Amino acid sequence: MTELLAKESVPGTMIKILSHPYLRTTALRCIASIFKNFFFFQSRVSFLPGLLPVSNVDHPLDRNIPFTPGKVRIYLDFVGFWIRSLGYLLKAYGRRALEPVRSFIESMGNLYAFAAEVYRKNLSTTERPFYIKRPHFLLIHILDPHLLCIPSLHVMVVARTYTFFRETVRLFGDEGRFASQINELYLGALAITEAILYIKQHSINCISAAMYAMTRFDPSLFPPDEAERFASALFSETEKPDKAQSSDIRKHIISLYHHFLSDGNTGEDWKEVLLRFLATQPRRSRAAAFTVKKNNEALRQ
Repeated sequence: MTELLAKESVPGTMIKILSHPYLRTTALRCIASIFKNFFFFQSRVSFLPGLLPVSNVDHPLDRNIPFTPGKVRIYLDFVGFWIRSLGYLLKAYGRRALEPVRSFIESMGNLYAFAAEVYRKNLSTTERPFYIKRPHFLLIHILDPHLLCIPSLHVMVVARTYTFFRETVRLFGDEGRFASQINELYLGALAITEAILYIKQHSINCISAAMYAMTRFDPSLFPPDEAERFASALFSETEKPDKAQSSDIRKHIISLYHHFLSDGNTGEDWKEVLLRFLATQPRRSRAAAFTVKKNNEALRQ
């Protein structure tokens, strides 16, 4: 098979998964975890300002990444990105893919619960432009109050996708056969990670935190050398930020990632490292949190 994963049908894959008895229960649990730990949780805390501390996690180097609304489609593809990878595995391996696909879906639900361990203690946000000239941004502002930045679930999801797909085909002895698909997913994960920075959904600090979270979530698939490889490729072929700025951004992401790792080598709960970092960042006032609530209410009218 030489087809691109991008050609897989997201609705078709979802129907295939939900109609299969072996996958359906796990898929429904995954969906429940996503809604519980992201959408429902974030919606609740956005309407109750002051319930949890909110840290601003911007970094000065973020200013070197220009706000680029045209990247929004790439950003919004992060869900379709991982679903298409499952559709490809099911098409390539048939029944043999059922267990790895089920395992991947289960891990995705666990990933959301894992990140929520930090969110439930300390919310985090960045300076996001209020931009609604494109319909996609209107959807983002309505559905995402922008309070769950560290660790970035977007980065965690795409990192999980390309590494799990690569490991699955390796276990089937097909790493060479599907080399182009592995590379497609890797490049796609990089593009989505860059897109979340271009549209100002996250800070570069959030990337480091997400990579650290992935190393703690599954060190066998995302060890430090994989994290460095991933971060070292970000903005490697862009005009803006330029080469010097991109180099500074990559150095900071990798340096902060290693700081998190070294800080967490005490054997304590993984999330305490990120919570300590969030405690060092400026707190957003209760009034500012209420402003987000009012903006979201106005958008819904």
